[in-house]
Amino acid sequence: MNKSNTIGNLAKALIIFKLKVDTIKKDAKNPFFKSAYASLSNILDGINEPLIESGLAVTQFPNGDNGLTSILIHGESGEWIECNYEMKPVKDDPQGRGSCLTYQRRYALAAILTLNIDEDDDGNKATYGNGTPSEPEKPWLNKGSDTFNKAKAKLDAGETTIAKIKLVYKISKEVETLLTTKN
Repeated sequence: MNKSNTIGNLAKALIIFKLKVDTIKKDAKNPFFKSAYASLSNILDGINEPLIESGLAVTQFPNGDNGLTSILIHGESGEWIECNYEMKPVKDDPQGRGSCLTYQRRYALAAILTLNIDEDDDGNKATYGNGTPSEPEKPWLNKGSDTFNKAKAKLDAGETTIAKIKLVYKISKEVETLLTTKN
C-alpha cells in the first residue's frame, strides 16, 4: 500500500462514507460453486452515491500482466491511498483476463472501502437454512416507516436502546445513524 504524506482528511471522509453505505447484497449466482456473490455493477451502484456524498473518489486500472491498482482519493485535500493487487487468470486469453480483472476489481473495492458484502452468517444458513434454531430471520427496519418513527420516539425518550431494537430488526448503518441522531 502507498499513501499521500497525510491521510487525516481522507480518514474523516471514509468514516462518513461508512455511515452512508449499506450492506452490499449478493445479487449474482455462481452455478459452478453453487454460491452467491456481489456483482461488480451491484457494488458500484451501492458505493457511488455514498462516495460522492463523502467527497471520495475511487479509480481502478490494470497494470502489468496481471495487476490491478486501486486508488481512493479525497477530492478536497487530494489525499490518497493506493493498493496493488495481482492475480493470475486461470485461462490466459482475453475472456480469462477480463474475468480475472472483474474479480480483482470486486475484491479490491471491498478491501479498500472495507465493504460489508451481505451477511456473514458463519455457515449457519448452510447448516440450518434461512434461520438458526435460536435466531429466526429478522425483518429490516426501514427509514420513514411507522415502526421506524415509533422506535425513534422511544430512543429519544430513553425508553429503549439501539441494542434492544437490533434484537428485533435488521438495521442498516444509515438507519442506525438516523435513529441515534438527536433532533
